[in-house]
Amino acid sequence: MPIQLDHIIVPAKDKRESAEFLARILGLDVGAQVGPFLPVRTGNGVTLDFMDSDDFRWHHCAFLVPDEEFDAIFTRIKESGAHYYANPDGSGEGEINTRDGGRGVYFSDPGGHAMEVLTVPYGGSP
Repeated sequence: MPIQLDHIIVPAKDKRESAEFLARILGLDVGAQVGPFLPVRTGNGVTLDFMDSDDFRWHHCAFLVPDEEFDAIFTRIKESGAHYYANPDGSGEGEINTRDGGRGVYFSDPGGHAMEVLTVPYGGSP
């Protein structure tokens, strides 16, 4: 079996708020709580396990999405009132990027994490 990413623990000031926000933006579901974790499972089986934490440091999570779903996701980002921007350094506020022949946008979740959706793999082609 090839090596695969199974899950990542995402510390959050409020795990429910952060998990529900991301699930709503991506059109996913929040799973049932398992121990201290609220899981959001992606289409390739990776789980983001949100956990309440006082020792909070921001994470960056990037999600590869089909081009035909990007517009709906971007609409939900704008409707959420989240800060969004074209570049990882926070520049290009209110814009998307078109690097590598695709589209991408960075956005902040309620807990301060930097999330990203993109339509082509990082450094790749469609």
